[in-house]
Amino acid sequence: MRRALSLALLCSALIGAETKKCTGTLYLTIDTGSMSQAERIRSILKKHNVKATFFVAQERTVNEDKTLDAAWAPYWKGLVADGHSFGSHTFRHGKLTGDTPDGHIKYLVNGKTELLTKATFCEELRRSDTRFAELTGRKLDGFWRAPGGHTTPKAIEYAASCGYKHVDWAPAGFLGDELSSQKYPNAVLLKRALANLKAGDIMMMHLGIWSRKDPWAPELEPLLTGLEAKGFCFAGIGAKYGR
Repeated sequence: MRRALSLALLCSALIGAETKKCTGTLYLTIDTGSMSQAERIRSILKKHNVKATFFVAQERTVNEDKTLDAAWAPYWKGLVADGHSFGSHTFRHGKLTGDTPDGHIKYLVNGKTELLTKATFCEELRRSDTRFAELTGRKLDGFWRAPGGHTTPKAIEYAASCGYKHVDWAPAGFLGDELSSQKYPNAVLLKRALANLKAGDIMMMHLGIWSRKDPWAPELEPLLTGLEAKGFCFAGIGAKYGR
């Protein structure tokens, strides 16, 4: 009887393991922003045991400080403890607007355009890396994302030379949290994401967006539930690129 019961339990476990087998992997990436949804997002990720990749910059927050100020150290340390991965979102979150003929990168910050060399652009990426390590004891992973996704050929080249691979997102992975909530209500964005995401896609959202009236972050819960029901698993971006 005990042998039969053991075999039954083993078969049940094997069937359960087969049921949970991934049909594909998705890569959730989250940029900084206003941080208004930071704790909510962390809680949802923990509940689903989903690992994401966070791209960090020194941005203004709803607490009237900045994302890499000391007050945010416990939050970032918590995400590190949760097993997430991290990349640079530049330090000052400026806009890359083009390259010059002599090899400089045009970088728009606070309404003024700076011309960055390879060295100064790499320093812009490393400043987030250095600051994150000061707050958490952990360096960033070798990835970066340009603010707004606006890159230039020299930015890609120079970043690679100092150890940072650029990470964009899939068209279906644009979750739309920076769009108008009047034109793109949460229900519409959720339905679109569930319908269009496919294995291998990189998803993108923020820890809070100033301009959106109805935050998208609460929809992360039904989004993950729905994607898990389809058999998707989640991983940090390093798994996609073999790092």
